[in-house]
Amino acid sequence: MEHIINQEFGGERPLYCQHDLYLEGVTVHAGESALKETSGITAVRCTFEGKYPFWICDGFTIRDCLFTEGARAALWYSRNLDMRDTRIEAPKMFREMDGIVLRHVQLSNAQETLWSCRNVDIEDVSADHGDYFLMHSSDIKVRNLRLNGNYSFQWCRNVEIHDSILNTKDAFWETDNATVYDSEINGEYLGWHSRNLKLVRCHITGTQPLCYIDGLILEDCTFGADADRAFEYSSVHATVNGTITSVKNPRTGSILADGYGEIILDENCKAPGDCDILTR
Repeated sequence: MEHIINQEFGGERPLYCQHDLYLEGVTVHAGESALKETSGITAVRCTFEGKYPFWICDGFTIRDCLFTEGARAALWYSRNLDMRDTRIEAPKMFREMDGIVLRHVQLSNAQETLWSCRNVDIEDVSADHGDYFLMHSSDIKVRNLRLNGNYSFQWCRNVEIHDSILNTKDAFWETDNATVYDSEINGEYLGWHSRNLKLVRCHITGTQPLCYIDGLILEDCTFGADADRAFEYSSVHATVNGTITSVKNPRTGSILADGYGEIILDENCKAPGDCDILTR
């Protein structure tokens, strides 16, 4: 393996089509596609300032690095990434990738990040300004994610989340097979039009949560006072600790809570319209 230590590069494709490189203390200045079409790359304590540094890469390890704002769209069309202890200031990271491990990563501008990716494993990650985070991605495992950004996890498949705080409007729209454990989800219109969404010991805030869902399960969840008109047109099996401000026209299933501020069942309820709404 070739070692490149404490050097600087710039311009277009300075390390194009290189394989089995160890980079340490390297700075990649403004330019494009510094490490395009590479494999077997290890980068330690490096700084990336130019656009598109890692495109079409296979097998790369990134440790204690910095991607500045200029390094936008840095990792696309690549496979088998292990990134740890890294700060990312650029948007639109990670597209069309397969095999991503992120540990102790900070994304300060996570807009349009992790799109159309597969086999994503995230732990101890913070993401700010993360609108459309993880859209159209699949086979996702998350632990201790702190997300601030709307429209997250839309059109995702096979998602498992633990111990996270998600401040995100319109989360989990059109998802298939998502399960969230021991987490806090804050934002309006949670989970609309999804299929097989399961929430376990979660706290939910925001108006009109969990509507238009097929196969919704809640186990020992709690609702904030602003979480009103819940479950409209959903098929649901829910156990809720505490009171739900209002429930509106669930389609079928059962809901068990300590109490309800209001239960709305009107002429617009969709068939079969047989949901059991129960009180402890």
